[in-house]
Amino acid sequence: MLTGLVLALIAGALVSLQNIFNAKVNEHTGSWSTTTLVLGMGFAASLVMGLIMEGKNMFTLQHMQPWYWLSGMIGVGVVICLVQATRILGATYAISIVLTAQLGFALLWDSLGWLGLAKVPFSFNQLIGVLIIVGGILVFKLGGKSDAKEPAGTPGSGKPQGALHTD
Repeated sequence: MLTGLVLALIAGALVSLQNIFNAKVNEHTGSWSTTTLVLGMGFAASLVMGLIMEGKNMFTLQHMQPWYWLSGMIGVGVVICLVQATRILGATYAISIVLTAQLGFALLWDSLGWLGLAKVPFSFNQLIGVLIIVGGILVFKLGGKSDAKEPAGTPGSGKPQGALHTD
């Protein structure tokens, strides 16, 4: 269990880091170029590591449902949506919404036993947990606003450093 927790923490950190990198790449290219670059480099890295770790067994795909192959196309949607959400909302807000959506849909799919998952009984405690996270996002986004004006060049002021403060 500890290994699973550590791996999940690492995955969360990597997704957050990748999202920031993707947003920075998107500042210099378009969304489709960013997606192609991200998924292309991911393919190359996965292919090399898979061949090193598994060899020819990597290509043994027995008893797999054909619709599982759609996962790669879903990845395109993930990258496009995350890049745009980060550009519009900022990294922390976008990622917190994405993680909450992941948790909510995982709860739904587990509870219904969809997509070949073992059915997990739904409880209102699980729903309350998701709603508490949503409340936390709202507090994060709406709770930090103040009417105080920030001087030029401070983070979040929207004014470049060195700009004259004329307010």
